[in-house]
Amino acid sequence: MTIDIDDFKARLLARREEVKELAEIAHEDTRPVELDQSRVGRLSRMDALQVQAMAVETERRRQAELARIDRALAFIEKGEYGYCQSCGTAIPERRLALDLATMVCIDCAKDTS
Repeated sequence: MTIDIDDFKARLLARREEVKELAEIAHEDTRPVELDQSRVGRLSRMDALQVQAMAVETERRRQAELARIDRALAFIEKGEYGYCQSCGTAIPERRLALDLATMVCIDCAKDTS
């Protein structure tokens, strides 16, 4: 494989920091919604609950992305980054560029969907 591992590692680390920063910024939105009816109307509470639910799901997705990034970084350290974890073939650089943390080639990805 002829990919620049150092470049991909730097990009993975940068994305990891970006996701962590986004999580810190959005942390306030995941707090429980205050249900003080004397201060906030029913529709406002419903909107707040919906915003909270979306924020919780977004945080779940961020954590999943961080786990994928950490896994990719671990594979870089083991010298296995860029190879399909299902069939062992090299993952094309274009696919890795689109999804830095992908662990399977396109053929194996098709087989699991």
